[in-house]
Amino acid sequence: MMTGYRYIIGAILVCFLLLATSCNEGLREESPATDTASATTDVNSADQLYAQRADLTQLRRGIVSLRQAETKDPGNYDAAWKLSKFDYYLATHTDDSKERDDAFKAGIDAGKTAVQLQNDKPDGHFWLGANYGGAAEQSAIQGLATVKDIQSEMETVLRLDQGYQNGSAYMVLGLLYLNAPGIAGGDPKKAVEEMEQGLRFGEPNAFLHLHLAEAYKKVGRNDDARRELKKILSMTPDPNYLPEYKESSAAAQKLLDQIDHGS
Repeated sequence: MMTGYRYIIGAILVCFLLLATSCNEGLREESPATDTASATTDVNSADQLYAQRADLTQLRRGIVSLRQAETKDPGNYDAAWKLSKFDYYLATHTDDSKERDDAFKAGIDAGKTAVQLQNDKPDGHFWLGANYGGAAEQSAIQGLATVKDIQSEMETVLRLDQGYQNGSAYMVLGLLYLNAPGIAGGDPKKAVEEMEQGLRFGEPNAFLHLHLAEAYKKVGRNDDARRELKKILSMTPDPNYLPEYKESSAAAQKLLDQIDHGS
């Protein structure tokens, strides 16, 4: 009799094991596989669309491609930091305030993801800090970032790669000191010092020259400001940064006119 019971119990255990194995196989089949190759194709497609970023429709298409890449390969660092970069550009160029706020939030989230994936690379830290700064300056949504958040990310960039993006981390820190009220750490002289350090790496960086000129003007160094502005206007623009050059040269001419007319 006991033998019969053992046989029945054994048969039941076998059935359970077979059922569990079958369920696990079903779960494995239902779980989406990481598609690294397809994700890389999406990132490359996004890069091509970013080259047309002056048309925000193309930029938005690039953002869609990067989101697809993240879905296919959640560990794709390039997709994460580039999404933060694309969102920053969208946020700082759209005329729609809701789209702007949403893009800054998405850029911050993507930057945080990039930092989690590759904490020892500068890209994620830089674009996270840039979105923090843009949100603090332009977004109606409060509490997305503090001055210390921005400083922390840019100081990390400088520790990892001082010359990243032609000295752009120095530029962002300089803008922080230039635009923040004194009670929050604002200091135009310190802004000048930071951006002058960036010039070691940033001769081709038109925006660095522009913002340094703004800082010079604020501390009463108009001749130095003119020098920086004329550098922008005489530059041969990098074909990869034509939209940025057009923006910076237009702003440079406007600021030069203000200085020359004493305004």
